Amino acid sequence: MEREEIFTRLNNVFRDVFDDDSITVNDNTTADDIEDWDSLEHINLIVAIEQEFGLKFNMHDVTTFKNVGEMVNVISNYLNK
Repeated sequence: MEREEIFTRLNNVFRDVFDDDSITVNDNTTADDIEDWDSLEHINLIVAIEQEFGLKFNMHDVTTFKNVGEMVNVISNYLNK
């Protein structure tokens, strides 16, 4: 799966989780860029992403994401194994 398709699907997940249709994520997007992205919403977001892409992140993955770009890299690695 190409990065562009992952971003398209991620945008839909972010918009759904944060109930904000104006969200558009990119490689550099962080929790500081989205108003309601706190620790609880982070858990909801991770679960929603796992469901969307049919994968399961490990704890190392989740704790090392510094931005959405790193998240996309990990998703891409899982999907292209």
